[in-house]
Amino acid sequence: MSLNNPTTVSVEIAGETISFETGRIAKQAGGAVVVSQGDTMVLATATRGGIRDVPFLPLTVDVEERMYAAGKIPGSFFKREGRAGEKGTLTARMIDRPIRPLFPKAWRYETQLVAIPLSIDHVHPYDILAMNGASAAIQISDIPVHEAVGAVRIGKVEGNFVVNPKEEDLLENTDLDLIVAGTADAILMVEAGANEVSEAEILDALDIAHDNIKKLCAAQVELREKVGKAKIEFEAPQLDEGLFNEVKGAFFDKLDAATSVEDKLERQDATAAVEAEILAQFAPDEEDAERRSQVQASFDKLEKQIIRERIAIKKLRPDGRGTQEIREIEIEASVAPRTHGSALFTRGQTQALSVAALGTLKEEMRLDTLGLQTNKYYWHHYNFPPFSVGEAGRLGGPKRRDIGHGALAERALVPVVPSIEDFPYTIRVVSDIFESNGSSSMASVCGSSLSLMDAGVPIKRPVAGIAMGLIKEGDDYVVLTDIAGVEDHLGDMDFKVAGTSEGITALQMDIKISGVTFEILRDALQQALEARTHILGKMAEVIDAPREQLKPHAPRIIQLKIDPSQIGMLIGKGGETIRGLQEEFESQIDVNDEGQVLVYSSNGELGDALAERITTMMKEVEVGDEFPNAKVVKTTTFGAFVELAKGTDGLLHISNVSPGNRVGTVEEVLNKGDEISVKVVEVDRERGRIGLRLSDDPSIAGKSNEELAAVVASGNGGGGGGGGRRDRDRDRGDRGSGRPRHRGGRDPERS
Repeated sequence: MSLNNPTTVSVEIAGETISFETGRIAKQAGGAVVVSQGDTMVLATATRGGIRDVPFLPLTVDVEERMYAAGKIPGSFFKREGRAGEKGTLTARMIDRPIRPLFPKAWRYETQLVAIPLSIDHVHPYDILAMNGASAAIQISDIPVHEAVGAVRIGKVEGNFVVNPKEEDLLENTDLDLIVAGTADAILMVEAGANEVSEAEILDALDIAHDNIKKLCAAQVELREKVGKAKIEFEAPQLDEGLFNEVKGAFFDKLDAATSVEDKLERQDATAAVEAEILAQFAPDEEDAERRSQVQASFDKLEKQIIRERIAIKKLRPDGRGTQEIREIEIEASVAPRTHGSALFTRGQTQALSVAALGTLKEEMRLDTLGLQTNKYYWHHYNFPPFSVGEAGRLGGPKRRDIGHGALAERALVPVVPSIEDFPYTIRVVSDIFESNGSSSMASVCGSSLSLMDAGVPIKRPVAGIAMGLIKEGDDYVVLTDIAGVEDHLGDMDFKVAGTSEGITALQMDIKISGVTFEILRDALQQALEARTHILGKMAEVIDAPREQLKPHAPRIIQLKIDPSQIGMLIGKGGETIRGLQEEFESQIDVNDEGQVLVYSSNGELGDALAERITTMMKEVEVGDEFPNAKVVKTTTFGAFVELAKGTDGLLHISNVSPGNRVGTVEEVLNKGDEISVKVVEVDRERGRIGLRLSDDPSIAGKSNEELAAVVASGNGGGGGGGGRRDRDRDRGDRGSGRPRHRGGRDPERS
């Protein structure tokens, strides 16, 4: 195969061509494919290394985003890419999840899949191409995965399903973002965010997706037939059926009893004790690794067989529940008093503390990615410390699982979180898992919904989540509601569904076997709806709507609207006025070009006072208005100029400086810097004149000039009429940047 003669296979999906090319780039990799759609290109490679002596599949999947692909330079200090970002991590997980179950059992060759976006056109998202490319690279390599995996995205734009929608539609117009991966025979993985979409619509979308997945799988098979390498001969070690029957005969009853213990930790201890007995009896020589491996395999098969048959045939789950029974739920709100909102959600032996923190719009998350979105005003983080499962381990940065679960919980809440126009705060929610025995991500969804309501965030509706499982033996199957950890580990499906009373907001499904029919998925969605409704009822018993008031320690944000022509008056020359207001009221002011003013204060009292000051400053002066703290800014032979608001002065005529008394000079009563209380008696807009007199005040009536001067000097001043106005500096200065109206932002140059 020459450099100038690569092999290309193309397939048309929804009227657009997706091409798979090999033989031009990265020819030393085990398999290398460049997948293209439009001007988006992704290089995907699959490479096999040596055998590792480990008891698990040594598969790693990496997505390496290159900012040059979108014509960008990284924004970090070092100006180069660092660790994978959230988008890359989530894409790597979506590549891994459907492909991992297809590897041969006991495959121990070091295997690495790498996807690198080479060109991004901001029309066709690269994640779908990376998923198809990774499978195609495996197909043409010598790795013995014989089934191709295709992937498509389904959107819902203007009420219609769209296959592989444009990136701009995903950001702004779609009610559904559904990613589906599978083989020609079965769906293996689903990842979705939705705007309260019904269960029936999800099933329709899955059906459309699978029709297109079949085409993508066929294209990969065609590429393999043209240029694929011979698959490495690999036979998984066969279980010694004689040994298995011996172990089963000797320890079936003991293991059956141990796996029936309802408490998770006690069950694990009892099961581990039986495992140790079996190893001691059938593989007493610890140096005989092969014998111990065979005995271990027999134990693992017997444990799985016992638990699965008990569930499928006897309809008894490890913790004693019925197939549709939800574990006991306990909920507490306002758990952490100094936080802005908090909730402790406990379901059985799974517990999540979710805490909401509110900030100003300047604290948004800025995104330095290959996509169109450049910032976020709502996000969710998830932490899974080792003590949550009774283990000791290293604490460090978030793992891929943490990032994935956090993104799932975030996606579940996005449709109900208000826009920044309705609620001008940046919102961060953190879920810390304190106990885990299945579906901690769905506990995070419930806890986060509760913490947002506890914080007073006006979410549209509460959101709850539930994880469904499946045990399938032959043609018989049972769908399990609210699966625990062991049911996830030994079961055939992990199907997480989150939503409101009106519809689904997020989905995540991983299927470990073929033969999961649409009938099974329909049953799972229906059971999930019933479970979600039950959990929402439990949540409503504790808090059924957002708090009417923010917590005492939450920042206060007040929205004002001023005429855009007055922005310069608020800013002042070189920002002098706005800085002075911020310092005086210990607050922050943000103003955009449309005249929207946001006042951020640490408490309501300061915020209200600052908002009142700004309103007064911007108000058009009318006859009869009173200004109790007006300041004398200049004295003349004919009166005193008094500042009513920044940029607006009025004239207190000399004849009204001391009511009832004649004065020779204004300075006999008033001096620059004095504060007095005045009332507007004349407004001549054509000539720009505002006339003032002292406010009515019995305490100054009948005072002599000397006495009145003393009163003014003490800070209790009054005065009277005349006309005049001095328009002060209206330099607009720096206005501050405008703000996008929604939680997600995009590059204004692309608007």
